[in-house]
Amino acid sequence: MNTQPHDHIVKSYDEERQRLIGEILRMGEMAAAQLEAALDVVDRRDDKAAARIIANDEAIDALEHVVSQDVMKLALRGPMARDLREILAALRISADIERIGDYAANVAKRSTALNLSPPLPLTRGLNAIGQLAVTQIRDVLQAYRDNDAEAAQRVRAKDAEIDTLYTGLFRELLTYMMEDARAITPCTHLLFMAKNIERIGDHATNIAENIWFLVHGDDALPPREKRDGTNTATTP
Repeated sequence: MNTQPHDHIVKSYDEERQRLIGEILRMGEMAAAQLEAALDVVDRRDDKAAARIIANDEAIDALEHVVSQDVMKLALRGPMARDLREILAALRISADIERIGDYAANVAKRSTALNLSPPLPLTRGLNAIGQLAVTQIRDVLQAYRDNDAEAAQRVRAKDAEIDTLYTGLFRELLTYMMEDARAITPCTHLLFMAKNIERIGDHATNIAENIWFLVHGDDALPPREKRDGTNTATTP
């Protein structure tokens, strides 16, 4: 039996859609690996490795450009409502991943400045926040791959844990700076690095919310707890 032209169109659309999902997942894993590598160079105080991480950010930027082009190809096929949600979610998610890559590169950049000062024990607190953010990225990518809104919602709910760790480290660093003026410069770098990682958590949350939108449309999201107390934090 001859295959109808409509069947070819549907098959071609589905193949392009699967390729787009694959590109976004690859982009997300690159961003997660970028953050892991940035956390590692903070611990090892390795300026050369930090420079490589910063340079690698261009690969994530390039992949976002590819995703944008593929999204436009799908959009030109006249998709239906569900397909339009997939296209819009893909654009938003790839933009969030690109920002995650930027923030990971920023951590690596700050590490080279941090290396000019003696080692600080507080980098362990930074690593704890960073590892939690890496887990959030990979969990939300899996939720996207599986089209699992409930798993995405669990990622979204866990952002409060990153907020809690960030607030604790923020207060600890302020105390450290008040007790020893020599610690002001390295602690300031750590504060910026911790904020970058906290923002990575926010972008993972954005991805989770776009997965919910992809599956449920405009249905209201469940309420989410926020625990970033740095705007009103008082030092111990």
